Amino acid sequence: MKVRVSAISYLNTAPFVYGLENHPVSRMIELEFVPPSVTATKVISGEADLGLVPVAAIPYISNPFIVSDYCIGAEGSVASVLLCSGRRVEEIEKINLDTESRTSVLLTRILCKNFWKIAPDFVDFNFLESHLDENESYILIGDKALLNASRFKYVYDLAEVWMAYKQLPFVFACWTANKELPESFLKSFNEALTMGINNVEKSVERFAGQFERDYALNYLKNNISYNFTADKRKGLSEFWSLAPDELKSRVRWFG
Repeated sequence: MKVRVSAISYLNTAPFVYGLENHPVSRMIELEFVPPSVTATKVISGEADLGLVPVAAIPYISNPFIVSDYCIGAEGSVASVLLCSGRRVEEIEKINLDTESRTSVLLTRILCKNFWKIAPDFVDFNFLESHLDENESYILIGDKALLNASRFKYVYDLAEVWMAYKQLPFVFACWTANKELPESFLKSFNEALTMGINNVEKSVERFAGQFERDYALNYLKNNISYNFTADKRKGLSEFWSLAPDELKSRVRWFG
């Protein structure tokens, strides 16, 4: 039986996708592409065996296994998780939230409370049904952030702000399974991810219709940090430690 893998269809996952589609492991998996929140839901429910899960959702998996030393992270500006607004952050009274990522929503709440010291209203926003208003404030993630940030007067990069707050890198998503998977499969799976990371130039070809090649390569090479290092683990532990008690009680480790 093939391993059901739920992946994300944003530009930042292009190297992973390239590896999984072009490595022999492709014959061992059923690969689907969905928004981050759907990936989390599928792994939590058991509809998928393994996925690139936003870190705020990992504690809700009943028996989670982080299976790779690769992640979606940032050691500075990430460029694709942004607070975009028509006003300065200290003047913001309402933030429209992109609910495709629990992690970005939780990070926003943490930064508003602990770093910016503001208490705006948070409102879920459906980007498929409504248009962006450059006078309002939004959390934009993934390709929506890359394509729309230039429309706003004020743009705050949440990974960069987190670094200023905690002096630690940030992790947005990890490859997480809801069960123990065979070591032979995990070896092939991680080899595929490595293959993708080593072929970034080829991986961007599928996004040629959305982004200029040089822009996409610069973003993948300079904004996204893929290695799940010890410092990133510390950053993830710190993020979990600041989460609401309901989530924090589910976390199995803080470092």
